[in-house]
Amino acid sequence: MVNNLLITTANSLEGYKVNQQLGIVRGITVRSRSVFGNLAGHLQSMVGGELSVYVELCEKARQDAYMHMIDHANMAGANAIICMRYDANDVMEGVTEVLCYGTAVIVEKI
Repeated sequence: MVNNLLITTANSLEGYKVNQQLGIVRGITVRSRSVFGNLAGHLQSMVGGELSVYVELCEKARQDAYMHMIDHANMAGANAIICMRYDANDVMEGVTEVLCYGTAVIVEKI
């Protein structure tokens, strides 16, 4: 639960009844890697193992998109989001779009 908003990747919330569907809500962010980030990532890739520079970049992008989706749901008056998903696409070389989306609903506890 984030900001009193129930969020799930499932199609329903166990123990809750969907009273109203408010539509799709989404959050989007677009990120690029800096020259220094690319250099650090390249150096890490030469050693092998987890590329922490890119992991941090991806986690930050997902978190930002997630929080934008929550803001959108709050503006719609939702108290839950069902069917939450992530998607990512390259906009151009080195620039990635991260999208977080789901269905905003109003639920009540059964």
